[in-house]
Amino acid sequence: MALVKVSEILRRADEANTSAIAFNCTDYNMSYSVVAVAEELKKPVIIMLYPEHSHLNNCTQLAGFAGMIRELAEQVETPIGLHLDHSSDYNYIMKAIRAGFPSVMIDGSMLSLEENILITKKVVETAKNFGCDVEAELGRVGFAANSDQDNLDMYTRADVAAKFCKETGVDSVAVAIGSAHGVYIETPKLDLKRLDEINSATDIPLVLHGGSGIPAEQLEIAFTKGINKFNVGTEFFQLYYDSIKEYCEECKEKGNVFDMPKYVQNKLMNYLREKMKLCKM
Repeated sequence: MALVKVSEILRRADEANTSAIAFNCTDYNMSYSVVAVAEELKKPVIIMLYPEHSHLNNCTQLAGFAGMIRELAEQVETPIGLHLDHSSDYNYIMKAIRAGFPSVMIDGSMLSLEENILITKKVVETAKNFGCDVEAELGRVGFAANSDQDNLDMYTRADVAAKFCKETGVDSVAVAIGSAHGVYIETPKLDLKRLDEINSATDIPLVLHGGSGIPAEQLEIAFTKGINKFNVGTEFFQLYYDSIKEYCEECKEKGNVFDMPKYVQNKLMNYLREKMKLCKM
């Protein structure tokens, strides 16, 4: 199957009253593992690239990453989506679209509301000419290390969400309801009442960022209240690092670089089998 539009995967998730899971990946090992388990479990999935992993960390290049995911998707029957994660740079987003990304995120959450609306609307208008889906962020999903997820001033308001979605024409919006990026210092508590209000005020899929470490019971409720895309990055990256380290320690006498991918992929796939159970499609 060819790549499926992210908006189509989110539509299916909404109809099933659940959330698709989106995994940040940097290379073939991570991406292959996600696609393989998605096909095994017959669950649609979204693979994301965080811009800094390309232009700063030099893990991959935009066109090469997009081509790799497209090739993997063509080898399976399960719907696979491709998405560019957080970017606040209009020109970089356009570069990603030209490189083959059919879904992008414009993150204007650090701007004023009016500035966020303007930049999001600009991206949406251009992206639609390429048939590209656009995700935005409203409110601010902070960083767990700063313990700022309890700052209610950063949370998304339902009335503002309604205004934002109407004026931008965005396909999905990431909301701030108590989650945070990175490793949580304390167990997070999602503001599910606020989520209910946002969901009632809007008619597009909602996205939850900062998915690593949120208790499953909270997620399952959130998925029935409008969260149709759930992002996972931190714990997946940590597992990848730990698996490589484990391979090097276990096989330092007889191991080689050619045996490492399957070892690591098996570790990642065991984790993914459990994580994808959260998706009820």
